[in-house]
Amino acid sequence: MQTVIDLEQLVAAIGDAIIISDAKGSITLWNPAAERMFGFTQSEALGQSLDLIIPQRLRERHWDGYHKTMATGQTRYGHDVLRVPAVHKDGRAMSIAFTVALLHSPQHELTGIVAVIRDETSRFQEERNLRKRLAELEAQAGA
Repeated sequence: MQTVIDLEQLVAAIGDAIIISDAKGSITLWNPAAERMFGFTQSEALGQSLDLIIPQRLRERHWDGYHKTMATGQTRYGHDVLRVPAVHKDGRAMSIAFTVALLHSPQHELTGIVAVIRDETSRFQEERNLRKRLAELEAQAGA
């Protein structure tokens, strides 16, 4: 017996943020986990540019890659986990990890990109602290 999956329910229930943007980079889907992660409600995010969560210093690089992907229909990041900075609604810096997939119309035209995102800010900070502590211990041992 095949189970019918309610995709809307799945997107709403999943713990990772799911964000879909159209060919121009406007947000067309923003699930509850994205609300919790980034602080913007669905109504605040829908129709907005992805600049909502991209740090100012990284926007030009992001859009260069985004527009190239839309023009070519190809991405270098189809199966890789990307780790990049992001920004919360309150302005604080975040570290996120995500995967992307290209979305196509029934006519095989590229229509947008979906990103599945996890907040790794705490893990990133812990790793940074451990690297700092290791460097301190190595310096003491070498002295």
